[in-house]
Amino acid sequence: MNDLVRQHTTLSDSDLEWLHLLVSEWQLLSDLSFADLVLWVPTLDGTRYVSVAQMRPNTGPTSYQDDMVGHLVPRGRRPLLDAALDEGRIVREGDPEWREEVPVRVESIPVRREGRVLGVIARNTNLLTVRTPSRLELTYLQSASDLAQMIAAGTFPFPGEQVDMDSSPRAGDGLVRLDAEGVVQYASPNALSAYHRLGLAADLVGQHLGQITAELAPSRGPVDEALVTLASGYAPREFEVEGNSGVIQLRAIPLKPKGTRIGSLVLLRDVTELRRRERELITKDATIREIHHRVKNNLQTVAALLRLQARRMDSDRGREALEEAVRRVGSIAIVHETLSQNLDERVQFDEIADRVIAMVAEISPGKVTCRRNGRFGILDAEVATPLSMVLTEILQNALEHAFVQGERGTVEVTAVRSELRADPRLLITVQDDGRGLPEGFDPQRAGNLGLQIVRTLVEGELGGGFDMLPASGRGTKVVLDIPVRPQK
Repeated sequence: MNDLVRQHTTLSDSDLEWLHLLVSEWQLLSDLSFADLVLWVPTLDGTRYVSVAQMRPNTGPTSYQDDMVGHLVPRGRRPLLDAALDEGRIVREGDPEWREEVPVRVESIPVRREGRVLGVIARNTNLLTVRTPSRLELTYLQSASDLAQMIAAGTFPFPGEQVDMDSSPRAGDGLVRLDAEGVVQYASPNALSAYHRLGLAADLVGQHLGQITAELAPSRGPVDEALVTLASGYAPREFEVEGNSGVIQLRAIPLKPKGTRIGSLVLLRDVTELRRRERELITKDATIREIHHRVKNNLQTVAALLRLQARRMDSDRGREALEEAVRRVGSIAIVHETLSQNLDERVQFDEIADRVIAMVAEISPGKVTCRRNGRFGILDAEVATPLSMVLTEILQNALEHAFVQGERGTVEVTAVRSELRADPRLLITVQDDGRGLPEGFDPQRAGNLGLQIVRTLVEGELGGGFDMLPASGRGTKVVLDIPVRPQK
């Protein structure tokens, strides 16, 4: 719609925003009218109309099998459009049009904003299945007529009241028509069933909807006056009411076809099962986060025990081995701590990488500088846990073997993520400017425990590649190539 309006018309951005607001609401008008809607806007030179939006009803057969958006029609070919645009009033014709042997009643509704007519809605009703209307259908049609008059007067949609039509109740979910005092004139069967779910034993017709709703909603104090006002439909609002183990979602639409409120339309939907499932998911999420939190605490306890044991060791090699184990356990604990704060099993790995780098850098405080370049991005827990251990081992190996005791240097971790490929991958390099690899060193066969852990995790669990080679100039470069899921 943006492209069509800007290409063919003189409407301003604020006018276009009003049309967007109208289109976000007009599924309701289409359903209540049992009719197709097509929005026509006059072109730059005023000689034609361009159709910028279309809506088909959920409550009846369509009048248009084809997509009308983008069609251009010369002025004069459709007199009802001309009359509605020029005179600013709703125009109806007497005889129906015949389209492919289908009779169609055509009406034109001017779309007004701040006193100006921006375009015209063509309302087309398929008359092939017309029969004697029921009370429900009559209420639908009367409500549609009121909304159409409000559109023509520029009072609907309601400014600033953006509605998410995917989650908002629709006419078929349940409809209640109120008079100006908030008393129910008509309630559809679905609406009545929803209120029975809340605990209502009687009929809704003749009841004051606001008072009945407030009485059904659990309250320890006096009747909730705010709820009474909301459910009475005095203002356009969307809200939920819970009672008797049921939850209903309501949307109130004041009806002011001639400028004065004559009543309200209340759409409602039983969302009991939906909210129950949401609560179950929240409970499961909380349980998963609590499990990660407890795992993190247990790992920190193990690390503390290993640290205490290391302090009691007389052997330097034994103490160093236990301190390495402490860092390995700590890297896994960092991942679980991050997962305990998330709603899903994916983590932002940059924070984890920074904490791992800081933890390992404690081996050589103030002598070797460790830093990170690039972004790891969001990773699954199945990737984050082994990768944190791999990063710990590689950094630990660099700090212990690349530099002489007391020597200053730099270890740089670089992450490059490729999302454009069919198989997104994460390329990680860890490069130091230390003394380099020993003569004849083969990283694929080295017996060092840390490198064995790296090979096993990278090639086995992560399904990636690992290499260790001399850096250009001085030092050593470790390269990891790991497949990852696309970021969301």
